[in-house]
Amino acid sequence: MFQDSPIYDRLVAEHGDIPTQTRREAERVSRELEYVMRPLQSHAPGLPADRPASPGAGWQRAALPGPRPH
Repeated sequence: MFQDSPIYDRLVAEHGDIPTQTRREAERVSRELEYVMRPLQSHAPGLPADRPASPGAGWQRAALPGPRPH
């Protein structure tokens, strides 16, 4: 990316290759997220695609603390 750039080479020597580390971490997080979300993408036959296969099988909105509306 920054070939023949003494300033960039010096920064990498002093602080490490932050863009490469960031890219690798983003790719790792993306793979983990894809793995975690995979069960939510498969649905039981006969159920609408927007409903989980069974109660509690998908993410649910948590109730916020505090007074409840009347």
